[in-house]
Amino acid sequence: MKSLTPGQQIIKVVQEELTELMGGEQTKLNFSLKPPTVLLFVGLQGAGKTTSAAKLANHIRKNNNKKPLMIAADIYRPAAIKQLQTLGSQLNIPVFSLGDQVNPVDIVRQGMDQARADHNDLVIIDTAGRLHIDEGLMNELEQIKEVSHPDEVFLVVDAMTGQDAVNVARAFNDRLDITGVIMTKLDGDTRGGAALSIRSVTGKPIKFVGMGEKMDALEPFHPDRMASRILGMGDVLSLIEKAQATIDEEKARDMQQKLLSVSFTLDDFLEQIGQVRTMGPLEDLLAMMPGANKFKGMKNMQIDEKKIDQTEAIIRSMTSHEKTEPEIINASRKKRIALGSGTSVADVNRLLKQFKDMKK
Repeated sequence: MKSLTPGQQIIKVVQEELTELMGGEQTKLNFSLKPPTVLLFVGLQGAGKTTSAAKLANHIRKNNNKKPLMIAADIYRPAAIKQLQTLGSQLNIPVFSLGDQVNPVDIVRQGMDQARADHNDLVIIDTAGRLHIDEGLMNELEQIKEVSHPDEVFLVVDAMTGQDAVNVARAFNDRLDITGVIMTKLDGDTRGGAALSIRSVTGKPIKFVGMGEKMDALEPFHPDRMASRILGMGDVLSLIEKAQATIDEEKARDMQQKLLSVSFTLDDFLEQIGQVRTMGPLEDLLAMMPGANKFKGMKNMQIDEKKIDQTEAIIRSMTSHEKTEPEIINASRKKRIALGSGTSVADVNRLLKQFKDMKK
């Protein structure tokens, strides 16, 4: 602390306090000693409940080597069952459904029987949401909880709704005694301040956060990282983890050596672009950087992914010789590359200049 300025010391103390208020440490999933582990998903319509259910099934299967079954118990929202079935098909995770004419409690009861018969050691139940909290919804959820004996009752809340998310959390916790919260739509500008209030009013931990639309865009909740995000200090650790999960370390080291030498080619540049793109939208990555909150224009000046598509198209339209030795690209070659990539000669010139500057 002695090496910090007074301002930095204050920020550090506030960051530590915010971390404690949000639980201090990451809270692990509750797995049943006797399979299957049952996770019940509840929340209002539009919070991202169905998508989060599929994302978590995928996350646990990957990280905990489980065999999941998802139960479609939302018979009210048009196409809710179809949505879960589509997600299940994409992820190769089975979905139990009896259509929209059977009582949700009976669907869950029969789904649990199916899970035991098929030796599924993880069951995820997607329940109906409403546009607002009502007595009918709560009664139905209480009955589903009674027949499924869940190990976790996850409330899914939309981080962008702010104080409304807090009120929803309080109401659901009072009736269902939730065990944890999943906050969605935390990608982009959303700071996540609601995380503080939700933890405070329910006393229950936030266990996961949704960081985008992709099926792998669900992450365990780390209070210290969220505290940094709330204070505008970025979330560098999550960015590092994302990079480690998607980028081959050996390839990255080779690329670094090439970049420092004269052997870095446009082919290498193309591969580097591809590796960064596997980490997700660039706006989401920039939002994790310290000081990103100062660039609020980002929402209006959204990073144009089409420009990156354009860069890739230009490089792919070059010959192997041109990629290795771009200095041979004369006016006629530029015209051919522009025509092949659906761009202009000015675009080709711009890329060649950027590449030359990058190698300096």
